[in-house]
Amino acid sequence: MEALFEETFARMNPFLLAGVIIFTITVLVKSADLLVDAAVGLSERWRVPKVTIGATVVSLGTTMPEAAVSVLAAIQGNPGLALGNAVGSIICDTGLVLGIASLIGSLRLNRAIVNRQGWIQLGAGLALVIGAFPFSSPAVAFLDGGRLPQWVGFLFLIALVAYIYLSIRWARQDSDDWRPDESESDPGDTTAVIVFRLTGALGLVLISANALIPGVAEAARRLSVPDSIIAATLVAFGTSLPELVTAIKASIRGHGELAVGNVIGADILNVLFVAGAAAAVTPGGLLAGPQFFKILFPAMVFILLVFRVGVIFSGKAMKRSFGIVLLTAYAFVTLASYIG
Repeated sequence: MEALFEETFARMNPFLLAGVIIFTITVLVKSADLLVDAAVGLSERWRVPKVTIGATVVSLGTTMPEAAVSVLAAIQGNPGLALGNAVGSIICDTGLVLGIASLIGSLRLNRAIVNRQGWIQLGAGLALVIGAFPFSSPAVAFLDGGRLPQWVGFLFLIALVAYIYLSIRWARQDSDDWRPDESESDPGDTTAVIVFRLTGALGLVLISANALIPGVAEAARRLSVPDSIIAATLVAFGTSLPELVTAIKASIRGHGELAVGNVIGADILNVLFVAGAAAAVTPGGLLAGPQFFKILFPAMVFILLVFRVGVIFSGKAMKRSFGIVLLTAYAFVTLASYIG
């Protein structure tokens, strides 16, 4: 789909291209609004906290394209792209997305659920590092790198099934303690209607996000912006755009816990689903070059630890000051990756 967008945009005249970009942004923002509405409605209908919906239903949808891209890259002989996509998305989602959402508005925390899911989030990140580490020759990790074996990919997929099962089980338990917000009321729509709206809104978010990045990239090329800059910014940013726009709209609408749940769930799924599926379809596993152990893995673990510590010391909400901390951490690891 992305190749089709790139080819189409390359043929457009500048005014039409600008119009398409503006239209795509409008659709993206509106569809994110609809996605938040549908997710909140599903939370009310199922009587489970919004953070749980964000960590399961919404995050599964927003990571689906990343899983497809990573599996395709692995099958086509580019497994490094698959692993880099998963690790880069975790760094961007946790640092940039949550940081921006926190600056827009205070993000409420259901501490019991966020801590429960948050430790799984950190554990998944550590499992990815351990799974790729060359234990037979530890000294070569920084020289030759390591590899995420195919059998570990299958283990991650088994863990994914277990995570989904436990999430459903926990959701049923959480429903016993569920209380609606004062501003919310029982939705009149049936579950089927709400799920249909959620699926449609999610589809619009993904399609418009996939269309926006090639359009902006084409505009940047026409303005003589170097391809290296485009690759390092727009392309890397593009995979996290669905999570970002959803988090921003959720924060603006006062449903910050949905944004927190979406990012936590997306991080877990980037390991178990994206990296796991890509490794499972690759007989030789996913190559983790030395840059993963020198820069990317430490950066991922660092930013996950910053988030964990921040949640532990937060009260009932993530404050704007913590958003600044997350953005600073994201800027630091991004700068370190370029210097390294």
